[in-house]
Amino acid sequence: MLAAETSDDAGLLLASWRAGDLAARDRLFVLFYPELKRAAAAMVRREPGLSMSTGDLIHEAAARLIGLKQIAWNDRAHFMALSARMMRRALLDHVRNRRRLKREHQKVELSTRLSEEPNVELEELNAALDRLATIDPERADIVEMRYFAGMDIADIAAVLNLSESTVKRRWTAARLWLLEALSQQG
Repeated sequence: MLAAETSDDAGLLLASWRAGDLAARDRLFVLFYPELKRAAAAMVRREPGLSMSTGDLIHEAAARLIGLKQIAWNDRAHFMALSARMMRRALLDHVRNRRRLKREHQKVELSTRLSEEPNVELEELNAALDRLATIDPERADIVEMRYFAGMDIADIAAVLNLSESTVKRRWTAARLWLLEALSQQG
């Protein structure tokens, strides 16, 4: 975060953007760019042979965020959570488009934070995450924020209005559920 910008400034900028101030929107992206870049870099690193750069992923997510109307976010953590969702969708769309074009079969390697299984396909992970979302949307949100955005437990707790210990327990349960679901797909 820039030194001149505080979390209070971020809240004010988010509220201003929600009210239609496009200059506030642009300042937000400048303010959050370092965090967006770290999250996007982690996602791109997990996808070997990807033709999408970190900057491309950030810009695609930004375009999707800009297209949203009446966003109900309050702070940096909410912004990053929604950004993670948009980056995940952009990455998934990119992989699906490559597959449609009959290019090389792409796989995603999950970090040890989620799985001991190497080379889990992004589409398989997405399908399992969608199934988890039908059973327990909150746990799916935790996985999305933790795995795709690299958010820490405290930020996730703030977004979901839960205690950190509750988020840790649900993160562990969601990881175990996904491991089981992914092992049954294989």
